[in-house]
Amino acid sequence: MKRARSQLIADRSGTAAAEMALVLPLLLVLIFGAFDAGNYFLAEHVVQKGVRDAARYAARLPLADFPSCSVPSGGVAEQQTQRVARSGDPTGAAGQRLAGWTSDAMTTVTIACPNTGASYETAGIYTDFPVRAPVVTVSATVPYTPLFGYVFRGLTLNAAADSQAAVIGA
Repeated sequence: MKRARSQLIADRSGTAAAEMALVLPLLLVLIFGAFDAGNYFLAEHVVQKGVRDAARYAARLPLADFPSCSVPSGGVAEQQTQRVARSGDPTGAAGQRLAGWTSDAMTTVTIACPNTGASYETAGIYTDFPVRAPVVTVSATVPYTPLFGYVFRGLTLNAAADSQAAVIGA
């Protein structure tokens, strides 16, 4: 009996399986976490690209769409800019860039005429403006849905970005 017990204690044939059973949960969390982190950074990039495209689009709209350095709420310029941010198309027919970006209301469009006197505001194409060069700002906050929601339960993240462009009305 004593000899059988010492042989059992000295036997190392199952140690690799036991170590793997202990390490596997941590390894799986690291692998799934890496995939989800990569997907989150992709979502951030897509939102940044969307607001950048929308700011460029709004900068080329006619100045009449932005009376007295403001964006008329619910106006055509605001709606088209929001659609460009969400879908890449002013009509919104292209769908959505990101799965969680379901509404145009997740995007805000503001415009301001700064009083700072920066050189680009009073030179070049802006010399004939009655006020300083208008600057449009497009911002968006989109909820991020994890790839592996059952692994990262309770995790709430948002992909957010903003972009500015000087309005040239071209």
